[in-house]
Amino acid sequence: MGGNQTMNEKIYRSPYEAYPFLADPSEDFRCDFEILTDRISSETGLLRSIIRDEILRSELLKVDELIYHANPTLRTHMTVTADEVQWLKDCVDRLKLETQGRCKLFVLPQGSTAGCIAHVLRTDGKVLVRMLYRYAQSGNPVEPLLFDFANLLSGYFFVLALYLNERDGIDEIPFISRNYR
Repeated sequence: MGGNQTMNEKIYRSPYEAYPFLADPSEDFRCDFEILTDRISSETGLLRSIIRDEILRSELLKVDELIYHANPTLRTHMTVTADEVQWLKDCVDRLKLETQGRCKLFVLPQGSTAGCIAHVLRTDGKVLVRMLYRYAQSGNPVEPLLFDFANLLSGYFFVLALYLNERDGIDEIPFISRNYR
């Protein structure tokens, strides 16, 4: 225990709590999941704010809404539908076709401002997937569709980064690992 606090002492709860579940036990990942999806949704809104293409802005708004619908899933139930997950997969497939040849294996996460924000979102998507596995490995049920959605989010933002860099005239820089050859 940190400081002078013992196991029997109740943790202080601020009357100004930013979110009612912040004092949940550390082994309960539900609040962490909700905070991370809130962050991903906020970053998606940030990315959308610098995009001028109205079709892509509309797509990002739908992705943003789906992230927020997924937010309370571990605490309640899954409301992102199979059709919505399929829509996201279709977006990934479309962007893969549009960026075919831009990425052979690994690329450095760089490029235009929009491309870089998409790379940050890609990484946060992987953190989300990892958190879901930790939650499930702790004996909690996780809908398979939620795993699919979280993985597709990461994939979506990866191919979106490639697309945005291409749109902005930025070449990808291949990365060749010294460790994985």
